[in-house]
Amino acid sequence: MELFYAVRTEGAVCMLDEEQTRHCVKVLRYKAGDAVKVIDGRGNLLECRIREIKKEAVLEILSETENFGSHPYVLEMAVAPTKNIDRYEWFLEKATELGVDRIVPVIGDHSERRTIRPERLERILISAAKQSLKGAVPVLTEPVSVRDFVKGAANMDKDPQRERLKLIAYCGEGEKASLRDALGTSRPPFPEITVLIGPEGDFSPEEVACAVSAGYRPVHLGMSRLRTETAAVAAVAEIYFSFGR
Repeated sequence: MELFYAVRTEGAVCMLDEEQTRHCVKVLRYKAGDAVKVIDGRGNLLECRIREIKKEAVLEILSETENFGSHPYVLEMAVAPTKNIDRYEWFLEKATELGVDRIVPVIGDHSERRTIRPERLERILISAAKQSLKGAVPVLTEPVSVRDFVKGAANMDKDPQRERLKLIAYCGEGEKASLRDALGTSRPPFPEITVLIGPEGDFSPEEVACAVSAGYRPVHLGMSRLRTETAAVAAVAEIYFSFGR
């Protein structure tokens, strides 16, 4: 199934950007009047017909399928950007394929990379969502410090209607449950899940203490010492196989 991504929707019409229009028309040889399938990035699959081809193709929306390629949980991955940004991009791609809803680049005391290029990373997320047949594109937030992220999450937890499982994976010493055991304590309705994973130099002891005091449960990902991006993908995969359809 060939999918395109709608950069805008207005009523019964949606638009492709210049890059996707070029791929649609020049590479795949679609023309006005042809039927195409489009995701809106918010979870919907749109059955469309090409109405007009300019720099941006204009499509008529014929029907809509909700929750296309969705998963029965809400997953937030707060992961420190890696020194080699290619590794972080790999994480974004694989996490999207498996199922993630929100990605937060967290900057730790030991982080070597403190900036990202969101435009490039968002293109990777869109491409991965299309490839893996998902209607929703994960939200990529602005980078935030570990402490500010933990404090912000603690404020959101004051909502009594919100059920959330908060986990922190790190290499330092201390008592930790396995990620699988921590997930096993959760019962439907499926909760929101947040997993916090630090940079190559790991979280500082102060950051771990801050997270634990805010309700994060320490977990490990097995006997091997994993790179940041490998640990993040392993966590997403464990949740996918534990709670996925």
